[in-house]
Amino acid sequence: MSASAGNKVQTLDTATMVLATMRRRGISGLPRNYELVYEALNASNPRLTRDFEQLGRNPAQEDLDELGKRHFPHHHRTGVVEGAHDRISGELEGMLRLLRQEQSSLESYSKLLGETYSRISSKSASSADILSSVINVLSNATGDTMQKGKIVVEHMVERAREMEQVKLELDEYKRIANTDPLTRLANRRAFDEVLSNIYNDGRKAMYYALIVADIDHFKKFNDTFGHPVGDRVLGVVAAVMKSTLRKDVFISRTGGEEFAVVLEGTSLEVTIEIAERIRRAVEQTPLRNQKTGVDYGPITLSLGLCMASDAESAEELYNKADVALYTAKNSGRNRIHVYNPALNQDFEKNWAIYRG
Repeated sequence: MSASAGNKVQTLDTATMVLATMRRRGISGLPRNYELVYEALNASNPRLTRDFEQLGRNPAQEDLDELGKRHFPHHHRTGVVEGAHDRISGELEGMLRLLRQEQSSLESYSKLLGETYSRISSKSASSADILSSVINVLSNATGDTMQKGKIVVEHMVERAREMEQVKLELDEYKRIANTDPLTRLANRRAFDEVLSNIYNDGRKAMYYALIVADIDHFKKFNDTFGHPVGDRVLGVVAAVMKSTLRKDVFISRTGGEEFAVVLEGTSLEVTIEIAERIRRAVEQTPLRNQKTGVDYGPITLSLGLCMASDAESAEELYNKADVALYTAKNSGRNRIHVYNPALNQDFEKNWAIYRG
């Protein structure tokens, strides 16, 4: 490798290194894979880094997902949901048991009424004996049946409340599991779900667009001022994006210093305008220490965008927006680039120097 190529590798930011690793190892460009590779390269978890290295080249997606489940607590959603499913199933079984008991009780009461009617219709007993017997039997049976019915209703209400509590717990779990704790934006898991839903109805896909944004020179903030300032940069970018876009627009932090915006009911022209609005708003937001007055310098974003109509799947849409983002960063940063097929050739050519 030449000296210039070596220098280029050294100046790569984290996002670019993650992409290089994924492409070199044949890892699919799924958002959850980006998170896994990012954390493995970050080396903050030596065990994760070691386990990731042991996967080698071209790891199976099942192995990547299994590694993610082992090292990321929020990947255990399946266990939580299964537990809730078991609780709800238990409550439903209890309800069905109560209903069967109630049905059996009512059938017995109906049978008793039929027998009583037969006795009343019989001409072999005196009227006084019949009425005395009927009143006694029906009084006891009716009282017992009503009491049992009341108990059944109370149990049904109790079980319904329990299932409602399970639902509330699941809703809260989903909210936490789909939220990035630092920026309070949607996280990569939520992004995965939203992106995949775009192509559930092919007719609607043509009205969607994806914008991916990456903070320029983010590593320099961490190295120069420390991770607390880096965290503040992430918080500022998240806040600016939320204030710039409508409340119903989906915004997520998809990993590290990368963010994504999914737009619905949009055109290419409108999407470019929105991306430019985000870029300009971030660039114009100062980053200073309010106590010391230290100016940490400007924050800038590089953005890549792709219309959903230019892709066949969620994975392809993300990859194409990612290519556009790489182009924006490689051509000077702090700018927007729209995906077009011609970018693929330049992208692959530029990555050739990183392949072993």
